[in-house]
Amino acid sequence: MNHDTPTTGRPDVVVVGAGLAGLYALHRFRARGLTVRVIEAGPDIGGTWYWNAYPGARCDVESMDYSYSFSPELDQDWTWSELYPAQPEILRYIHHVADRFDLRRDITLDTRVESAAYDEERGRWSVGLSHGGTLDAQFVVFATGSLSAPLDPPFEGFETFGGEWYQTSRWPRHDVSFDGKRVAVVGTGSSGVQSIPVIAQAASEVTVFQRTPNFSIPARNRPLTADEVAARKSVYPQHRQAQRDSPSGVTVDVNPRSAHSYDADEAQAEMRRRWEFGGAPIFNVAFVDTMTDVAANTLLADFVRDRIRETVDDPATAELLVPTDHPIAAKRLCCDTNYFATYNQEHVRLVSVRENPIRRIVPQGVELADGTTYEVDTIVYAVGYDALSGALGRIDIRGRGGRRLDQVWRDSDGPTTYLGLGVHGFPNMFTVTGPGSPAVLAVMTVAIEQHVEWIDECLGYLAEHGLGVIEATDVAQKEWTDRVEEIVQGTVFPLATNSYYSGANVAGKWRRIPLWAAGQKSYRDICAEVARRGYEGFSLEPAPARATEPAGAVDVPVAGR
Repeated sequence: MNHDTPTTGRPDVVVVGAGLAGLYALHRFRARGLTVRVIEAGPDIGGTWYWNAYPGARCDVESMDYSYSFSPELDQDWTWSELYPAQPEILRYIHHVADRFDLRRDITLDTRVESAAYDEERGRWSVGLSHGGTLDAQFVVFATGSLSAPLDPPFEGFETFGGEWYQTSRWPRHDVSFDGKRVAVVGTGSSGVQSIPVIAQAASEVTVFQRTPNFSIPARNRPLTADEVAARKSVYPQHRQAQRDSPSGVTVDVNPRSAHSYDADEAQAEMRRRWEFGGAPIFNVAFVDTMTDVAANTLLADFVRDRIRETVDDPATAELLVPTDHPIAAKRLCCDTNYFATYNQEHVRLVSVRENPIRRIVPQGVELADGTTYEVDTIVYAVGYDALSGALGRIDIRGRGGRRLDQVWRDSDGPTTYLGLGVHGFPNMFTVTGPGSPAVLAVMTVAIEQHVEWIDECLGYLAEHGLGVIEATDVAQKEWTDRVEEIVQGTVFPLATNSYYSGANVAGKWRRIPLWAAGQKSYRDICAEVARRGYEGFSLEPAPARATEPAGAVDVPVAGR
């Protein structure tokens, strides 16, 4: 329900996005005494966990790790029900947080930020909204997320389909029934891997169209016991600190040994132990050199390939499901519940569209290049995102001299940032888990908290020192971008040539992996040192004399529940 309560058009900070990052930013900035307005495009809070409500949607990080750590009281009063949280439970948690900390009153829903332009004379941002309003703010923080710019179905005629069609990334809020229906699922990334087994439980026929097979590790999800929950709550403060000090934001058993230090039987036993435990995070670190040594990576990949062949009854189908074109975990490593076993069901079939691609969507269903048509009642598109920088690129963001951010990045053949937090030429603008940070290579809640806290402390530093403008320097940005690239090139990530990490899933997009691949802990330490040295690599200036002059900003409504 929308409310028409007016609010000031001149907040200190505009935060774009009301997902996990935007909500925490609001909480922190408000506690500092700043006026904050959060703008959310969706009709409700939750971000990724609002939109991704498809069947089987579930986090691939354990629930007691994938949650805020900033409030010990919150840790104690919320109890997770499963080892890996499903989308509805995560969304309930997000709503609980919003209510517990009274966040809704500063959030405007159903409103898209269409533009943000920096006024150099005044040192302020003019933020244009979809309903025609404008906000005038000293700072703008983009908490838009790494996976929040959905790709439309890239097929001719998709709008002509005569049945129902859905996107996993924009799942409707009404009930969707697959009972007795012939369903096509297009895409076998994480969303496809999670949704296909659930859809198959109801549909009369499921046809999966796969271009690229993916590695996936069994989640072995289960309900949490009361004893497990009590044990974690008794040590939550220590556990949270261990998360912050870990390479990826989870306290998994990272094997310090190289794969080359094992004989064949020992290596198989180590991988088997982790496979039986379940979950991608612990399997991915079976050897210390999994992500830096091709031979070590191949050993792990071959183990998973063998498990796929053991699970899938039909040898031809099994071979289609075996990934061969990229190292394991060089693309997002999936985590599943009975995904491969689903193909043993008679009403489920796999169609490879690598050599015989989808030509178009027709009213009856899906037509391939060779003319074969699969008639279906429902199509589910799990075709992914314009990741990492996509959400930022869809907003008209203009910095000094009116230069547009997405054009700057196109001219640079990819995103250039300093620490993934600031961009040269765009003063007083911050990104949360932006390109150049660990982002999706770390547990998002841990990465988000670190970024938001760094930005919050930076704003405090500026106020304490009579400063009003902060901007990444060109030199620091170039050095950081080169450092990020150098580290990535020492890993197996570049060998996955069709990964969304590199933008390869979006036609015409840059080809760069703008991710800090040396671990969340090393990144945290670098950011802390930058701050300790007075925000080294940033230029700091007093606010312009005209900063307080109004710029015609107007009131915008609060939209909440």
